[in-house]
Amino acid sequence: MAHKRLLIPGPTDVLPEVLLQQTKPMIGHRGDDYTKLYTGIIDKLQKYFNTKRNITVLTASGTIWMDITGRNMVKKKALACVNGAFSERMYLTIKDCGKDVDALVVDWGKAIKPEMVLERLKGGNYDTLAICQNETSTGVRSPVNEICQAVKKEYPDIMIVVDTVSSAGGDLIEPDVMNADIVFTSTQKCFALPPGLSIGIVSDAALERAKQVPGRGHYTDLIAIFDYYAKKQQNPTTPNVSLMYALDYQLNRMLAETAQKRYERHLAMAEMTRKWATDHGIEIFPEKGYESVTVTTLKNNLNKNIGDLNKALGKRGFQISNGYGALKDKTFRIGHMGDWTPDEIRSLLLNIEDIWGL
Repeated sequence: MAHKRLLIPGPTDVLPEVLLQQTKPMIGHRGDDYTKLYTGIIDKLQKYFNTKRNITVLTASGTIWMDITGRNMVKKKALACVNGAFSERMYLTIKDCGKDVDALVVDWGKAIKPEMVLERLKGGNYDTLAICQNETSTGVRSPVNEICQAVKKEYPDIMIVVDTVSSAGGDLIEPDVMNADIVFTSTQKCFALPPGLSIGIVSDAALERAKQVPGRGHYTDLIAIFDYYAKKQQNPTTPNVSLMYALDYQLNRMLAETAQKRYERHLAMAEMTRKWATDHGIEIFPEKGYESVTVTTLKNNLNKNIGDLNKALGKRGFQISNGYGALKDKTFRIGHMGDWTPDEIRSLLLNIEDIWGL
């Protein structure tokens, strides 16, 4: 099968040298070798995100943190901000955990804003707030730093959970500045690793909240996860050791580039993509000023066949994404995340130009 360069909103391409790390000999996950590997990963993540907060790496997709939110954070009632498919998944997951949850719903393409959240929280008796910082389905980037800071000022006891699955490692995510209680992400997007690991950055307050919530489950029990790490510096359940090797290696590369430079590179790719679209009469789907820096969602206002475009791109070694769910064929998405560079994005855009005769 010929390789297609994945310019989709994840998984993104993985460098051969990173993939190669997974071929290292297996080690036991209860031995000193694994302890050294895993504690090194936690240390590097704290350095990359410039935080001393509690961090764990789980063998699971990012969706597990939605279950963790429902099972560990929500005592009585949550508010989930919904502006796309993945923020809606958080709402539904909390509901599936048997918890009382309301949705703050805005039109797809619109951002969640601080004043919306503060207004909805009034008199709601909410103890948990969930927000998606970078909605992968719409390419909308909500101002979570401002939201979290405003909420914590008015409602300091509300636990805030932020989904950064499609942004952390590309966008500039600063947990201490944001001051959310849980910030979670996955490795198959901006970290440019294979799928299979998720990362959670957790405040001390979140751990105290979890102690007050019964029915935390087993695999999703935050207290068990961090208690085991405190005692053994390992995971309580079997980790994907091969992916941990790859993560350890990739974190060295990310630290060498720095979080700021990675952000600047991703922003350059996003701005290039948006300018190209505007220059060719293609409309940007997100509301102005709230565009993602890792995935650009564009309106199909030229009425092109996106499926045919992808087939043609595939013959040239590229793949982009159609619109998600209800936005299929109405939009299309270009992922510019991970280890891609502006020159590679330019190559993709020139190929689309050629195929469409723009």
